[in-house]
Amino acid sequence: MFAIQQRLETLTHKWWFYLVLLALFFLPTYSARPFDPRRTSDVITAVLSNPLIYSYPSIMPIFKALPVLLALALALWGDKVTRLVNIYVTLTIFLFAWFQNAALTPEFGFAVVLGNAVVYSLVALVWCWETVIKVNELHLRRQPLWRYWVIPVGFLAFWFPLNPETLGPDFSLAQLLTNNAGLTLCMMLPVYLAILILCYPTINRAALRITSFAGIVTACLNVLQWFFFTSYTWLGIFHLPLLTISLYGIFLSFSQVPKSVVKENRVL
Repeated sequence: MFAIQQRLETLTHKWWFYLVLLALFFLPTYSARPFDPRRTSDVITAVLSNPLIYSYPSIMPIFKALPVLLALALALWGDKVTRLVNIYVTLTIFLFAWFQNAALTPEFGFAVVLGNAVVYSLVALVWCWETVIKVNELHLRRQPLWRYWVIPVGFLAFWFPLNPETLGPDFSLAQLLTNNAGLTLCMMLPVYLAILILCYPTINRAALRITSFAGIVTACLNVLQWFFFTSYTWLGIFHLPLLTISLYGIFLSFSQVPKSVVKENRVL
């Protein structure tokens, strides 16, 4: 298993690996009904506007509560709950991959944003492997003070204070407790990456690297769409946590770890 992990580490240092991942994002979108390829963006919008993962609103509060409970468990027991965190991240990314990128649409029938589904399936497989091999040691550690910026930024993504009807800001407590952020990849990926950053350097660098790169591409596509091709500015703003934390995550994953940092003490 150690040899496989070493190969994965080596693979994620290759520049062409990221070109392959980027190309996979642009796999043709599937639709049960034929459509003009020039309408691909319409199909994607139709899918992402009402994906299968939002079919049961009653479970949304559960997926807001579970990450909070896991974060508390991590603060209290540290590495003892690492594998539980890995399992949760693996399962939710698989859910995001196939149920957030698939929908039954009135115009196109059953449709799947295949590129997103394939890329995030690969990300989930990396986390599944991490669950097996357990490279992560998720202790919250003393970090340079400036590195804690990921906490408020990640919390903003988790809160996702957006009114679903007006698509304007809504910082009510109800949005924090009951909205769909827990079932939304773009809101949860910054949270997962923030945890790895706060536990650095005893983390799976390959998992951080691949997850961060996928997050960068997804965030860039969303920011371009919401800022430049529509008037829904707040949707663009609420995708900035994914962009900024993913950029920092990939930078950190390629950084050299000083020996003194490896020996730093735990916060909790």
